[in-house]
Amino acid sequence: MSSVETVSALERRINASIPQQAIRGEVSNRLKKIGRNAKIAGFRPGKIPPKILEQHYGAQAHQEALGEALQRSFAEAAQLNNLRVAGYPKFDIKTQDLNADQIEYCATFEVYPEVVMGDIGSETLERISFELSSVEVANTIATLRKQRATYETVTRAAQADDQVKIDFTGKLNGEIFQGGEAKDYPFVLGAGRMLPEFEAAITGMKAGETKSFDMTFPETYHGKDVAGKLVTFTVTLHGVEAPKLPELDNAFAESVGIEGGDVTKLDGEIRTNLQREVERRLKVRNKEAALDVLLKAAKFDVPKALVEWETRNLMQQTAQEMQSRGMKMADMALPPELFTERAEKRVKLGLILADLAQKHDLNAKPEQVRALVEDYAQSFDQPEDVVRWFYANPSQLQEIENLAQEENIVTWTMAQAKTTDKVVSFNELMGS
Repeated sequence: MSSVETVSALERRINASIPQQAIRGEVSNRLKKIGRNAKIAGFRPGKIPPKILEQHYGAQAHQEALGEALQRSFAEAAQLNNLRVAGYPKFDIKTQDLNADQIEYCATFEVYPEVVMGDIGSETLERISFELSSVEVANTIATLRKQRATYETVTRAAQADDQVKIDFTGKLNGEIFQGGEAKDYPFVLGAGRMLPEFEAAITGMKAGETKSFDMTFPETYHGKDVAGKLVTFTVTLHGVEAPKLPELDNAFAESVGIEGGDVTKLDGEIRTNLQREVERRLKVRNKEAALDVLLKAAKFDVPKALVEWETRNLMQQTAQEMQSRGMKMADMALPPELFTERAEKRVKLGLILADLAQKHDLNAKPEQVRALVEDYAQSFDQPEDVVRWFYANPSQLQEIENLAQEENIVTWTMAQAKTTDKVVSFNELMGS
């Protein structure tokens, strides 16, 4: 028999008992398995008397058997009471004598919440759009040419897009500050590597010239010692190199990945790749807007156990990412509170999406999954192999099914909410 207590909105407590008889049989089985390989002085493995085995391993076998019995008993009680358990239960054994005929225990745990959605129809959702034109294609080709430019020494004054080489010394209150000094430092004017005010002071200088100027660092500058403060720079310009753009020929086409280096395919390939990226970014931005509406409309508590699990998951992912970039994580502890808010949002969204998919039949359809896989495969040299790989890997295909389900939910949400349309610029869409 078991009983259920409501501790809080999502927390429950099951009180139940386990008959000792159910544990004893499992203890005996465990001791037999242990005896096959156990090493006890004076006895050969497999020939150890049961009483000797029990003296050495009885407590261990009983503890393991009791643990399994607790899990089994809890699962049965949860199923009997129609409880959807979130996370793992915390067991508390009430019986002092573990050899008693009945072992009483309680298990405290959380249950999944009932997802309650507010009036989505009262929420406003902005859906963005963008139509790719030949202007963006031409600008992208121009950018690719700039990225592959070579530089030639010139004797004129430095101007935008030139590569310059300088010595500089920066002083705060008459003292050189950390990071405020360099020799033969190269950078391209207009590339954004240096602060605009610094670049403006260099522009117009010629090789061999030295110049001093004052500059105030932005309040948000990453170097806290100089953020928001006035410093004095002395700069010597050693050389000016003008960019020489590559010709629009087969060699250039090959350098940007055009198969066979056919320059006649350049515009078409760039347009195709840009269109794919535009569609991806539009999809991501509109999905985020729709999911934010769902989060705003949802009214329910989130299980702490799931948030804690997701927090640990995010911490582990971040640590692995930082380690892959060369950071030593062994001596660095990531504070869990940095990830809690994002973890709670992800858990809440997961519960919302699962609930909406079930209630409104928004699960992924096979043809949707196939279309997404084939679209993704187009960016590879052998698309057919990529498609086969997905369908041979259930876990990878599950990710695509989740994406398709999200698309269905986004479409459904936009149909429910007060959706307005906004055309954005290319730079706004690309975040530049």
